[in-house]
Amino acid sequence: MTATSIPASHLRLKRAYEPAEPDDGTRILIDRLWPRGVSKAKAALDDWIKDVAPSTELRKWFGHDPARWAEFQRRYRAELREQSEALDRIRALARAGVVTLVYSAHDEQHNDAVVLRSVLLDGD
Repeated sequence: MTATSIPASHLRLKRAYEPAEPDDGTRILIDRLWPRGVSKAKAALDDWIKDVAPSTELRKWFGHDPARWAEFQRRYRAELREQSEALDRIRALARAGVVTLVYSAHDEQHNDAVVLRSVLLDGD
């Protein structure tokens, strides 16, 4: 691990519908849309960084279809390359402590948070 790398344990993923816990660290909503049915108090967020969410067009095209997963990852990574300021902000927080990326997708394996975490850890 280099001085600028982020320990994997510092970047966690959690659905917005799961309760916040003290060990979540800094909780950041990474979706463009507010999670349906979740109050601001229940969400217990420290920040909402919409800029790292997939574009509306990409989100609608993907539709959480696992058959489109590989292409979604490629397109989303390309979009994230345009968001260096927002990514750097999250990386700085994760270097200092635990950051939980909060998302609302039902599929816990095929969603933007999984890709975002990978990009943040890889330094893409």
